[in-house]
Amino acid sequence: MKRPILYVWAFSALFSGKILAQEKETSINEVQIQGKFFNTPYSRVNENVEIITAEDIRNSPAQSIDELLQQYSGMDIRRRGANGVQSDVSVRGGSYEQVLILLNGIRMNDSQTGHNSMNIPVDLSAVERVEIIKGPAARRFGQNAYTGVINIITKTSSQEKAKISAEGGDFKTWSLGINTTFGTDKLQNLFQANTSESAGYRHNTDYKIRSVFYQNRYLLKNGNIGLLAGYSEKDFGANGFYASPSATEQYEEMQASVVSASYTQQFDKLRLNASLFWRRGQDMYLYLRDNPSYYRNMHIGNNAGGEVNASYNSILGTTGLGIELRKEYLVSSNLGDRDRFAAQVFFEHHIAFFGDKFQVSPGFSWASYSGSGNFFYPGLDLGFNFSPEHKIYGNIAKVHRIPTFTDLYYTSKTESGNPDLKPESAVSAEVGYRFSPENFSFKASLFSRESTDAIDWIKNAENEIWKAENIGNIKTKGFEVETEARLTNIGTALRVGYTYLDNKIKRSAVLSKYVAENLRHQFTATLTSHFLKHFSNELNYRYLQRVSTGSYHLLDEKLSFRKGDMEVYALLNNLTNAKYTEAFGVPMPGRWFHIGISYTVK
Repeated sequence: MKRPILYVWAFSALFSGKILAQEKETSINEVQIQGKFFNTPYSRVNENVEIITAEDIRNSPAQSIDELLQQYSGMDIRRRGANGVQSDVSVRGGSYEQVLILLNGIRMNDSQTGHNSMNIPVDLSAVERVEIIKGPAARRFGQNAYTGVINIITKTSSQEKAKISAEGGDFKTWSLGINTTFGTDKLQNLFQANTSESAGYRHNTDYKIRSVFYQNRYLLKNGNIGLLAGYSEKDFGANGFYASPSATEQYEEMQASVVSASYTQQFDKLRLNASLFWRRGQDMYLYLRDNPSYYRNMHIGNNAGGEVNASYNSILGTTGLGIELRKEYLVSSNLGDRDRFAAQVFFEHHIAFFGDKFQVSPGFSWASYSGSGNFFYPGLDLGFNFSPEHKIYGNIAKVHRIPTFTDLYYTSKTESGNPDLKPESAVSAEVGYRFSPENFSFKASLFSRESTDAIDWIKNAENEIWKAENIGNIKTKGFEVETEARLTNIGTALRVGYTYLDNKIKRSAVLSKYVAENLRHQFTATLTSHFLKHFSNELNYRYLQRVSTGSYHLLDEKLSFRKGDMEVYALLNNLTNAKYTEAFGVPMPGRWFHIGISYTVK
């Protein structure tokens, strides 16, 4: 992009006399971070937590949840294709298997493979908030909470309104959607349905994506009962997505569905919450799209379970205790018929001293996996608030991850799983500082992670096949700095973040498929402007330097006009037409233009 264009946007954002002040949002310090036992105000959280609000989502040029996440420092999103087709998500140099994905607290990770964990049956338009915990959280959430947790939160309402949206763009891309809420004083509902298609930005990258999502909440005295159900389907050409870049005719169809029932209620000093959940994933893969008989895989996996959690307030603090039971099933033409049972017990205690300024939160979880053994996840969080604006914190925890069924049993002409894999484990630690006065925030942290028996897919020569192995020990060190300023008098906000990572692998093969592909330097910047009464604009810039494939710059842009119940917007992804890859050498799209409109009927 030419520099004069940037100057025009900067001038209009910063110096227009007609800029209106943004409506003051609820202070981020007042946001309650959802936990298994109790919700914690952001100001009292002793971890590195990122909160993506509904306003952030509305302004963003992101087209999907994975594209939204990549705008935040420390998040490494390795996409194959665009607009949410297929993505791997990792945090701070970990693998895509080491991040726990939650939808309203319900586990979405796929026991077949982490490649499918971002098959989430909800569109970005229905998301109220995203909470990201950067760092281990296995003692609270169990398996996969190795390097981070992402909780995607939707919100029901009794307000009767429907938002209808339509969009079109390059490469014959289009989408239609409806998002509606309705109900009574006691019963709140949310319903959302979306469909999108594209001819693809290069040969065999076309896609069709459909999703339907429903959620309700029946209000009780100091609590609620809720139901949730969602379904998504993705059919797409997978040119070079797996196997090798020369596999240009691959094709995949994925389905994901989830059903959950939940109960939460407060009884004086006792709080109870419980849930039952079921997630089904289906994955059909063809090596040759037009010749299914040549090589075809079909995987159908089911995760079903329930949990009960309780917390109690006393003069000694708040004590939480919970239990989760889960069964994982897989029927696969390649991996065979597999199943395993998991039982987990959680304990956490929170106590504060010196007028709630000094917080101490020890805790642990114990997990038993059939066929894999027993695991103990201890951890400790500490925090001290010098004032409402200044806080220091530190935490240390141990985590494990058992291999997925793909890690253990997958076989093809180019890959081979390993049934003798050991679970990987790590000890993680972090110290940080937060400064958060009104309309401004600053965070800085140092973190480390020492992994043992790390799992990766490796080979020693190009003509070999990829093999799953315990590659040895990995020492990860890094630091992160983030700041955000909201100039409400001129309707402008600027968010900047930087993450540095240093991964040292004691033993590795010549070629690594995932572990040696981490980002070393990551810089993100987002400038949001409101001007001329009804206009807003967001520029999102990212600089990424990957260890093995070098560096690249990306710039996304969204210009919106909002008046009353109508919104019209235009956005450009990869505005500078940069050439780059994120995963496995798959070329990413160049410049991609979209224009859309939405109207809310009340």
